[in-house]
Amino acid sequence: MRGSDFAELKAFAAVVERASFARAAEHLGLSPSALSQTIRQLEARLDVRLLNRSTRSVAPTAAGDQLYSRIAPLFREMADAVAEVSAAAGQTSGTLRINTLGMAALQIISPRLGRFHHAHPDVALDIVVDDGLSDIVAGRFDAGIRVGGRLEKDMIAVRLTPDVKMIAVASPQYLAHRGIPRLPADLHSHACINWRLQVDGRAYRWEFERKGKRLEIAVEGPLVTNSSDVGVEAALQGLGIAYAFDRERVDEYLAQGQLVQVLADWSVVRPGLFIYYSNRRHLQPALSAFIDCLLDRDLIASESGCAER
Repeated sequence: MRGSDFAELKAFAAVVERASFARAAEHLGLSPSALSQTIRQLEARLDVRLLNRSTRSVAPTAAGDQLYSRIAPLFREMADAVAEVSAAAGQTSGTLRINTLGMAALQIISPRLGRFHHAHPDVALDIVVDDGLSDIVAGRFDAGIRVGGRLEKDMIAVRLTPDVKMIAVASPQYLAHRGIPRLPADLHSHACINWRLQVDGRAYRWEFERKGKRLEIAVEGPLVTNSSDVGVEAALQGLGIAYAFDRERVDEYLAQGQLVQVLADWSVVRPGLFIYYSNRRHLQPALSAFIDCLLDRDLIASESGCAER
């Protein structure tokens, strides 16, 4: 295979993986026009259209999908081989594509970005925030971060956080005006901040459990959002009752008296966050290092090394 053939196939794979000429060109260090010319040369050489283009999107044709399915594993094997050699030489490099829930990006990944980059400057992170539960294999991601109950099948999963409690919260001002619900059914007479699931567009039915009795309540109110942070902010401003994860930010509002928990004895526990990846691939050194960073294992190792010295 000529070097130009390899470059054309690599460019084609980058466009398919990123579903965008602009993002693929940025990844490859090319101008969009140069990348378009490379793809045209490949299509001309093979005498077949590989990509369907529009002003808003790009997607492989049937022939393009067939070609990609054959070459993608080869590129991944080559990338893994290079990564393994680099790791053996004490280097961690390459591009790491992570698909993550928004709350995980905010709470777990963002605070550790600087530390990871300083420890592994040759690793380029490609973080995609996605609350729609995309298939990480189909999306060509190295790993994903999801709630434990929503992991894809046949995956290797590593726990990142403990299980979390779901709680209903409202501002003191709202409760003084509308009263405090004593039972989940009381929510039908309250303004509730609805949470829309990105995976199918349905409004989330609030879950409650007490003494083995489990309920799901469909609520209504002045706001529907797919962001738990927006829902909590709306509750702070007195729009109604929000249903949120019991986590650091909400805990602070509760401790400061800005929010009040209701229906506490009906709270349910949901699985925590996990990072997961396909069991059909070797664990890349970059991904291993990223997981260690998310779990703060790198800090432990660093402190241990300092103690030994």
